[in-house]
Amino acid sequence: MRSFGTEGRVRPEHHYIVPRTEEITDFISRVKNGKYIVLFAPRQTGKTTFFRLALEALVTKDPTYFPIQLDFQTMRNAAPVTFYDRLHYQINMQIESVFQKRGEVLSDTLAQFLENTQLTDDFSMMVFFRRLVGMLNRDLQNQGFASTKVVLLIDEFDGIPQTVVSDFLYSLRQIYLSDEIPCPHSVGIVGVKSIAQLDYDRSVSPFNIQDEFRLPNFTLEQVRELLSQYTDEVGQTFEPEVVESIHKETAGQPVLVNGLARILTENLDIPKTESITIAHFLKAHIQLVRGRNVNIQHLTTNIRRDRRFERILMDIMSYEDGLDFNLGEPHIDE
Repeated sequence: MRSFGTEGRVRPEHHYIVPRTEEITDFISRVKNGKYIVLFAPRQTGKTTFFRLALEALVTKDPTYFPIQLDFQTMRNAAPVTFYDRLHYQINMQIESVFQKRGEVLSDTLAQFLENTQLTDDFSMMVFFRRLVGMLNRDLQNQGFASTKVVLLIDEFDGIPQTVVSDFLYSLRQIYLSDEIPCPHSVGIVGVKSIAQLDYDRSVSPFNIQDEFRLPNFTLEQVRELLSQYTDEVGQTFEPEVVESIHKETAGQPVLVNGLARILTENLDIPKTESITIAHFLKAHIQLVRGRNVNIQHLTTNIRRDRRFERILMDIMSYEDGLDFNLGEPHIDE
């Protein structure tokens, strides 16, 4: 039986999941148009889950798209040469993984190319991608595929070392603006800090080509759809007032929605023959608020470090409509 996911990536085979059909359609359209897409948002908002599912949907519909999924979370303290060495390793592993999933084997030429290539800086990376698309085209065209379009997805992008971020972005920009067939065809960048918040030479903008993507919180209808998956599978229903309260009290924030749903369906030991009522919801709400939460702990740490964060938090809580999100305000930006 599936469950409501609250830790890490949500997987359809293990968890109930909001389809986000409209957002996936939008994402696929941008990839097909060769956009360099960026999504920056707080942790536990479904960023990684969404991008991976959207990429899977794209490749399923059109296998000429070749996904390379990277993760920079372990790169933060790496020296430049180490960063590019790890980047090369991740790319090679991903290419081999895609071929395995397709039931294919790399040609000797492609395998030797990947093994013999050395990435040492941003220029060698550009040269590598330029040669890679030709190698992939030869391999995949022999297997009946049309021209290959590489899609690069970089998760935890803000883990990139500050010593390489500027040149890395300039190189992607040069590929994007080139008159040659671009490789990668499209790039997706996912992280917590925006590119503007990363520490590079702010007198210029190395990534003014970015296409910002917004992933909104769940709507009431999406919360209703999520909970109905559980009802269809288990038979236990949620009273309409409970569904509305979950959405209202969480503002549709994905991990909070799933957290309340998990408490209601697992922690409270409500008999599966009974409907989940508003009385149950109130108990779950108390349990969620009083429980240990990484995001709340992060807020309290910031408040202890700088009491000006407390003023912002109190302003958010004091107004029905919240506080305008403005990156021009230094403490909101931080």
